[in-house]
Amino acid sequence: MELQGKVALVTGAGSGIGKAAALRLAREGAMVGVLSHTDDEIRKTTQEIEQAGGKAIPLVADVADENQMQKAMADLVQAYGRLDIVFANAGINGVWAPIDELQPSEWDRTINTNLRGTYLTIHYAVPHLKKAGGSIVITASINGTRTFTSAGATAYSATKAAQVAMAQMLAVELAKHKIRVNVVCPGKIDTEITENTDKRNTEEAEVPAEFPAGRIPLTGKEPGTSDEVAELVLFLVSDRARHITGTPVWIDGAQSLLV
Repeated sequence: MELQGKVALVTGAGSGIGKAAALRLAREGAMVGVLSHTDDEIRKTTQEIEQAGGKAIPLVADVADENQMQKAMADLVQAYGRLDIVFANAGINGVWAPIDELQPSEWDRTINTNLRGTYLTIHYAVPHLKKAGGSIVITASINGTRTFTSAGATAYSATKAAQVAMAQMLAVELAKHKIRVNVVCPGKIDTEITENTDKRNTEEAEVPAEFPAGRIPLTGKEPGTSDEVAELVLFLVSDRARHITGTPVWIDGAQSLLV
């Protein structure tokens, strides 16, 4: 129970990595604000936490909407009195298409969810984190940080690269407040995000890249799991990582080192 008495916010907590992290942090004693734009999903996550003996509050908000995020943050702090941990995980793959086919509205949606959403989450969290210090973890990706062969993923990769830069800037800015900021960069993970990617004519943007048999050196064809990412998040927000800040950690079984 190394997070006993701590309050955590997890965005994108209705499924995948966010849900796994919310459950894992709660098992270690954290009181969790479970945030997503999908009411049914976060209520299920909240129920699972409570059924296991933990504490959680569902927060319905679009991370790209400043008013909704401001209210969600206020509701969380009102419920539990403080904020110690933020896992800024919410994001979308969006549309993957050649740059001359990718529409401005499609670009804006990806940027707004992934980058503006991360900014708003941190923007409204930091005043509360400053009171006693804390930890922020952001979900980026191997795309835009080590891997650049995902055809048509320009908008997505741009947001992921920017999230790493944001974390490193903020690690310096917020260090005097004892706030640590780190980034997890997953490779292929067993979530639904890949299936929810809208790919259009990506062969036009593709450059052939040869991979060894078994695209993930550590596990062959098996992807990583959301629970494995959640364990990394737990480590980074815990006191065990008290001297780690401004650091991207790739969790991909060496997938991103193949090219």
